[in-house]
Amino acid sequence: MMMMAAAGVFLGFSLVLLTGLCQGNSVERKIYIPLNSTAPCVRLLNATHQIGCQSSRNGDTGVIHVVEKEEDLPWVLETGPTPPYMVLLDGNLFNKETLQKLKGSTRVSGIAVTYAKPPPEGFSLDVQCPNDGFGLYTNEHGSQYAHCNGSVWNPLGTGFSYQDFRFPVFLLENENETEVIKQCYRDHNVPGNDSVPRYPLCAMQLSAHMHAVTSSVTCMRRNSIQTSFSINPAVCDSLAGYNVWSAIKPINTSLTLLPEEQVVVSAARLDGRSFFWNLAPAAESTVSALVTQLAAAEALHKVNDTQSLPRNIMFTFFQGEVFDYIGSSRMVYDMQKGRFPVRLNNIHSFVELSQVALRNNSVLWIHSDPVSRTNETVDTEVQNLINILKTASTGVNVTLQEVGQSQALPPASFQRFLKARNIPGVVLTDHRTTYNNKYYNSMYDMAETIKMDYPSGLSQDEAMEYVTETAQALSEVATLLAKTLYQLAGGNDTVDIKADPHTVTRMLYGFLVRSNNSWFQSIMVPEWKEALEDKPPQFYVTASSMGSKPIPNNPTRLLLSVLANLTGQAVNFTKEQCQNPDKATDAKKELYDYIWVQGPLKDNSTSREPYCIRSTKRSQFAESPAFELNEWGSTEYSTWTESRWKEIRARIFLVPSQELQVITLITGIAILILSFVATYFIQAKADILFTSTEDGGSVAY
Repeated sequence: MMMMAAAGVFLGFSLVLLTGLCQGNSVERKIYIPLNSTAPCVRLLNATHQIGCQSSRNGDTGVIHVVEKEEDLPWVLETGPTPPYMVLLDGNLFNKETLQKLKGSTRVSGIAVTYAKPPPEGFSLDVQCPNDGFGLYTNEHGSQYAHCNGSVWNPLGTGFSYQDFRFPVFLLENENETEVIKQCYRDHNVPGNDSVPRYPLCAMQLSAHMHAVTSSVTCMRRNSIQTSFSINPAVCDSLAGYNVWSAIKPINTSLTLLPEEQVVVSAARLDGRSFFWNLAPAAESTVSALVTQLAAAEALHKVNDTQSLPRNIMFTFFQGEVFDYIGSSRMVYDMQKGRFPVRLNNIHSFVELSQVALRNNSVLWIHSDPVSRTNETVDTEVQNLINILKTASTGVNVTLQEVGQSQALPPASFQRFLKARNIPGVVLTDHRTTYNNKYYNSMYDMAETIKMDYPSGLSQDEAMEYVTETAQALSEVATLLAKTLYQLAGGNDTVDIKADPHTVTRMLYGFLVRSNNSWFQSIMVPEWKEALEDKPPQFYVTASSMGSKPIPNNPTRLLLSVLANLTGQAVNFTKEQCQNPDKATDAKKELYDYIWVQGPLKDNSTSREPYCIRSTKRSQFAESPAFELNEWGSTEYSTWTESRWKEIRARIFLVPSQELQVITLITGIAILILSFVATYFIQAKADILFTSTEDGGSVAY
């Protein structure tokens, strides 16, 4: 009986223990409040440095202190009695001066930044000379223009996006979560009459431990060793994605063009960045040019005689340009290696759109390269291109002005092409010298900062169709671009070409306000519909694991869908034929690309009418040639990598005093010792405790 009782007790204890283990997550939820809407600063590396932020392996913890004004800083930096502190920093104080003070203090364990409206004076944590050292101007070529000599393009840049922080920095994107933290702070951390807050205190833990250290050279070498011996996963990945391109006349992707076949190139960039990972709205820096070029492509595809033009027109969208021209340098590299159907000597001329949404008095500036124009032939061709631009501006609400030939090109993809060959070309911008964009490569480079204003009370569909002043202005630039490209390709200036402002406004809404809208839904590939969100897409480039290509990020998927819709045509293919053109007759898949899209909603129904679109749009893997060449310390090509991490997590909880923690620890140790003693005693006396007291004789009936 005693043995059965002991067995019952053991079984009961086991069930209690098992139940406790199963309810572990429930206990955790009672202790911690998770913060689910955050954007972390992560570690990036290049050939020589590491930048960004990281936490310790298990996350960094500190007592929360709210800093809403300069006067709140001394408590954190000097007088507060309970360091280290996790600073809840008001977004209006997220600037160079505050970061310098916090970065240099050992009393700070991390920063959580609250979201704020764009500061009117501007905000950019990027450098003042973007992509310095990887463009056309170096100490060996055009040295008089190297390092932005004579032209500081981003004067508001503080460079803090390129510094290394020893603690985690997170952005809090949800106002409700921010208020929860502040309420916890007010309830527990605000000092009483004795000026010392009493325990328990409200604390925060930020986890963002990065695996890579030092530089891309170090982490890629570790990747190589660990992969060779199958020891551990890689510690960093190269930044990579996909260039997107399309041509007016189909180009056979299985061949290369003949030398006499000429192509006019129109270019824009496809990516952006900010201090925080995957937070890059990039309204002025990227989207303004991207949608303008798309509108120009649509306008040209509506012209009847483009197939008979003497020259072809190719639209290109370069990925990873923020990180030392990843996309453009890859395309040039592939052209030189014969891996791209267009060679460098096929390029007749080059027109690039940079930032174009913030024009003053409708002025658009024409930039050209002063070094290549010292060649008389190139200078003549560039001047001819400028004359065509001026002719095309007739009847368009754009005032063209030419930058003097003593000024260098602004940061632009065109620079990577000029490094390989003298090509006649220009870069069109809304600025003559310094950027009009006061929020370059920051989280504030968004719709409202390019003056996309909507009347109140509009539904989502009404807002998408409402032509804002910005959309109208960009459609004028698109018209100018389309007319210029048409004439450069050999067309005459009498053909009526006009970009559609309604197309521009719909694209701006989808790329900068809400990608999950009725138009984007109808043109999206069903397998890509997760790219549609009730918020704008973020234009941060993706990371590519060793030996594999990344899937296209959301902006690339949206771009491919929009480009196919604007420049392609519907064909009578079944879904099977569309997704596998080999099963269709006369598909000419070496000339065309096919996608099966969701289609519009049927009348009074939730079902859709899908169809197949044929277009000339293509994507090209865009990873820096440095990683193919294993030249991780290259000074010629981009070497940017992104560290892998253990987890990204933020949460708050109450922390007891040090005294209580010590008492709890000692009590736990005492209980542990007592349990060992009790276990030893029970085991030593088991023959007495668990022996039956009944006689072992026979039983009488």
